Amino acid sequence: MAALGRSAVVAGAAGLGVALLLAATSFDLTSGSGGAVTVPLAARGIGAEVLHSTATILWIILPALAIYELQRRSGAIDRIRDLLTGLSKDRRILVLLIAWFFGLFMEGAAGFGTPVALGAPLLVGLGIPPVRAVVLALLGHASGVSFGAAGTPLLTQAAITGVPVGEIALFAALLHAATGGVLLLALLWLADGRALSRGDLGWGLAAAACFFIPSVALAALTGPELATLGGALLGCGTFVLLLRRLRPVAGAERPRRAHLADLAPYLLILALVLITRMIPALQEPLSAAALRWTLPGGFSGSFQPLYHPGTMLAAGLIAGALLTGRGALLLPSVAAALRQLLPVALALVIMLALARVMVHSGMVVTLAAAAARTGEVWPMLAPAVGVLGTFVTGSATTSNILFSEFQLSTAAVLALPLPVMLAAQTFGAGIGNIVAPHNIIAGCATVGIKGQEGRILALTLAPCAVAVLTAGLLLIAAFALP
Repeated sequence: MAALGRSAVVAGAAGLGVALLLAATSFDLTSGSGGAVTVPLAARGIGAEVLHSTATILWIILPALAIYELQRRSGAIDRIRDLLTGLSKDRRILVLLIAWFFGLFMEGAAGFGTPVALGAPLLVGLGIPPVRAVVLALLGHASGVSFGAAGTPLLTQAAITGVPVGEIALFAALLHAATGGVLLLALLWLADGRALSRGDLGWGLAAAACFFIPSVALAALTGPELATLGGALLGCGTFVLLLRRLRPVAGAERPRRAHLADLAPYLLILALVLITRMIPALQEPLSAAALRWTLPGGFSGSFQPLYHPGTMLAAGLIAGALLTGRGALLLPSVAAALRQLLPVALALVIMLALARVMVHSGMVVTLAAAAARTGEVWPMLAPAVGVLGTFVTGSATTSNILFSEFQLSTAAVLALPLPVMLAAQTFGAGIGNIVAPHNIIAGCATVGIKGQEGRILALTLAPCAVAVLTAGLLLIAAFALP
């Protein structure tokens, strides 16, 4: 994928072919089930797990994409964007509003490349050179990728590993909060090339606090679905209030009722997730309604249709469209989302099949035993594994699919806290978005430049490395405490 530019489907199929060959010659495909089933039964069980996981992930992606299509077709995205650009004449403030808050908001609401696709052209419109605009859009949304598209990467990770998603979410949010300053400093410096003033640093600190405080709180209280979406929405509102009070702009557009209608789907999703996660009288019956299946050999899966985040997104989509008089756009929006879903589904099936074959054949355990030889150094290296997964696949979700079992097994061998090490994986997977060739190529396409991918990677590589190294050192220090 990185060297030859092949798609996730082609590269994943090649990896799956190698994994199946190794499973047939050097490993035992039934070892993950204790040898209690035959190879055909194991293949059927793995296939069932793959299809189940694919369906539950797609149920998040479909309404997320449909919401984006609805907002685009109604003009809501343009109006929200125009409102932000009228708030300041300072380029660095505008970059914070667009690359940071708007980028994080779109990451939490839709994910899958929409922050860069929307943010980079807008930054070019502000007079920022295209290469730098793509870099800024990549840096701006990375702190929210682990919780992007209503928490898809973390929810997928929890579904694969069985570790409670709330525990992983809190530690992942803390890692992002502890390292987010690195990305914000790079963002502010690249926004204008001039030395950073005290005022610039102050606004950067304010932007970090406005996002990370509600993000960490939401991750702790509700889980992964709202950490980025809600953090960006609440953070942007707080930041705008500060901006209007401390740096008012004459003639700036004031929010209108149309803007409230534009935000309706996101506000409804925010309310639904908060209500269903924080009111026990609702949480318990909704989460208890589950569809479960099992097959011989320990293969199983479950689905909570009333509690699943995809259901919350679908409800927000439908209610938001109907309450704002945009019901006629529902079917075209869903149809457009469905057209985008097929290549995503194919890539998911292949990558999930690769991961499950590696798990059930014992390859992940073998890798974990090798990684465990690094001993006390491993926590510093664990986030880099997440970066590697996103670098080669272009997706934090796929990185978690590939490497979460590996992180889990390594943590078990080294007696390290499982939620913390899974958080290190998903943190690295999120940060890896700023160096992933797929994301860089897509960003270049949105601003009409070609052949500049190397320049962009050179500018994002250092912030990525510093953020990952900082997270690794923090983990080492935390585990060293008595």
